[in-house]
Amino acid sequence: MKDYLVKGLAYNGQVRIIAARTVDTVGEAQHRHYTWPTASAALGRSMTFGVMLGSMLNNEDKLTIRINGGGDLGTILVDANANGKVRGYVTNPQTHFPLNSIGKLDVRRAVGTDGMVTISKDIGLQQPFVGQVPIISGELGEDFTYYLAQSEQIPSSVGVGVIVNPDNTIQAAGGFIIQALPGTAVEIIEEIEKRLDRIPTISAMVRDGLTPEEILTMVVGEGNVKILETQEVLFQCTCSKDRSTKVLVSLGSAELQDMIETDGQAETQCHFCNETYQFNKSELEAMLEQAV
Repeated sequence: MKDYLVKGLAYNGQVRIIAARTVDTVGEAQHRHYTWPTASAALGRSMTFGVMLGSMLNNEDKLTIRINGGGDLGTILVDANANGKVRGYVTNPQTHFPLNSIGKLDVRRAVGTDGMVTISKDIGLQQPFVGQVPIISGELGEDFTYYLAQSEQIPSSVGVGVIVNPDNTIQAAGGFIIQALPGTAVEIIEEIEKRLDRIPTISAMVRDGLTPEEILTMVVGEGNVKILETQEVLFQCTCSKDRSTKVLVSLGSAELQDMIETDGQAETQCHFCNETYQFNKSELEAMLEQAV
């Protein structure tokens, strides 16, 4: 099964529903950054939420999620757009701890609880929309739920999860967002809350082979799901050698001249995907002419 997400409505249009399978997408990030299990779980949960939140945007709109809770993991940074593309990295990818008291990956310890979740949305205006809330859990699902309730004023439930194999590869990853739209009946909200208490974890549902459509049925009940759109999900970075060239030119002629005289070459590396770009002496000299 390929990664994808579905968007729809439930209970006759009173509830917005989104679910995503992100196994290969998170797996690509794990492979590129060599993340250890706890770091993989934190990054995977953040990327999954990012791609689902991004699916609510329009056209070429995009968003950036920055999480820094003061833990050993450092900063989590995720970019996503309206077309199912997402990328992300953590400051310290080789972060891992023993399982917590309930036998789960200790994401809370890795992320920390002394910091903020900041989400910036570029929706084509002169300035991006920026929302920020304190980290209340460190497990991230609760923090994303809190962000939607506080910053965007939408009563929501967010489930995100990742299961890591013994060899550090990703066994399962996915998530859902359930949002009560204005005027949703109290009885419906209570029913969803009861179902959320009874269903398996999102990572277990993905591990057991449930599709995003089936996950939504588990959350809101048989016959209540109306799928409006299906969207491919994948890890995709926007870096390129041309972009790296522009960055080097922006350093100025003095810096470029020093590179030419000292090493006769240069190398850049993208934080988001770990791709490296090599530049020889003649390429640097051409950049120097542009900079001058």
